Amino acid sequence: MSLDYATLDTLRRNHPAWRLLDSPHAPLVASFLHQVFVLPNVRVMAQADLVEKLEDVLFGLRQTLGEGVFPRSAAQYLDDWAANEKGWLRKFYPPGSDEAHFDLTPSTEKALAWLEGLTQRAFVGTESRLMTVFELLRQMVEGSETDPEARIRELEKRRAEIDAEIARVREGEMALLDDTAVKDRFQQVAATARELLSDFREVEQNFRNLDRSVRERIALWEGGKGALLESIFGERDAIADSDQGRSFRAFWDFLMSPARQEELSSLLESAFGLSAVQSLAPDGRLKRVHYDWLEAGEHTQRTVALLSMQLRRFLDDKAWLENRRIMEVLHGIEAQAVALRDVQPQGGFMELDEASPSIELPMERPLYTPPIRPVIADQVLLEGEGEVGTDALYDQVVVDKARLAGWIRQSLQEKSQVTLGELLERHPLEHGLAELVAYLTLAGEDRKSLFDEDARESVAWLDAAGKPRRATLPRVIFTR
Repeated sequence: MSLDYATLDTLRRNHPAWRLLDSPHAPLVASFLHQVFVLPNVRVMAQADLVEKLEDVLFGLRQTLGEGVFPRSAAQYLDDWAANEKGWLRKFYPPGSDEAHFDLTPSTEKALAWLEGLTQRAFVGTESRLMTVFELLRQMVEGSETDPEARIRELEKRRAEIDAEIARVREGEMALLDDTAVKDRFQQVAATARELLSDFREVEQNFRNLDRSVRERIALWEGGKGALLESIFGERDAIADSDQGRSFRAFWDFLMSPARQEELSSLLESAFGLSAVQSLAPDGRLKRVHYDWLEAGEHTQRTVALLSMQLRRFLDDKAWLENRRIMEVLHGIEAQAVALRDVQPQGGFMELDEASPSIELPMERPLYTPPIRPVIADQVLLEGEGEVGTDALYDQVVVDKARLAGWIRQSLQEKSQVTLGELLERHPLEHGLAELVAYLTLAGEDRKSLFDEDARESVAWLDAAGKPRRATLPRVIFTR
């Protein structure tokens, strides 16, 4: 970002961090918030506890500077610092609690970090930061290398360096860090650990802003659900898929590993046992900084969960309203039907194509088959003199499949299932084998029918000449 005049003027008027630094009460605000939230790595504090701490600070200042300084109460100061005009604290009510809680805003934490950097440090280390720069550059270059040969050469070079170091250690030559190098690296670890907590607050604030905009749009939305959800999920994915979101997700996955947590605890314990580190009088809370990271990450994850809960509630409310409208329409139809019960209309007044929808899957449709064009020979047709009998045209056997299906439905009204043998005992075959094939066709078309290959049943009938016929086939079961 370019620090031109217009940009700086806008930041001076609108940014909460600049307003904090420009405030006449900046020493009180910055010192109190740094002591209460930053130093002990506290994320959230209840209003009663925070008011009590601020009252103690104000009492001490009034004893030192006079009764006229800071005339308002601690609760009034906290509400003023959390107002939109200031934006130094975030005041909210956690789920399931009716007591207000406070947390630092990312802008306030940036201002406190800048003020902390103004103090004179007894020791300024540069070696560790230079080594960090070299290591990060090496990871960037190696991680972006697409040539396998180049990657192999670099790995072989590092392996040779490790082998050489192992040989020196076996010979008794061990290169140890001096006290200055240890102090340098420990200071960088402590600073980076505090910066990570600040990053968590900024990521959480981004999701919180998204949650607030979602609630506002849901409250004022009058269109369809699809367009609103598409817009909301698009913004959420934009944050989650951004560089900051992907980095936070990778950090969270790394931190959630039990092996990594144990390794980090062991490394911190060993580092605090070094004499050079003990000479710095380090803050003991740094030993459990990874637990503070976990707590801060849980706050961020909880904010994302609240966003999902809000979307779910929106969908449930819309579904309830739609169901209520459907029930109102159904009640209206029922009331109209009761009113017309004694005055039934004459003739047909409604036509139903089918009682249930028919489903045709795309893969069940046959492929296109081009028609075969007959080849007509160019020959002279001679008039025939023979007489052909037409009786065969009138001796066709027609099986009414609709009548057979009606008998099946009638039997299934009395029983949950019926076999083909039981059905033919009540309705014997009238057209012989053709009617039996029709029954089998109906069973094959009905998905609820079963063919029991392990059981057999015999079906008997009389043919057109009166001769008995019998067929043995797997048991066919019709079910509801």
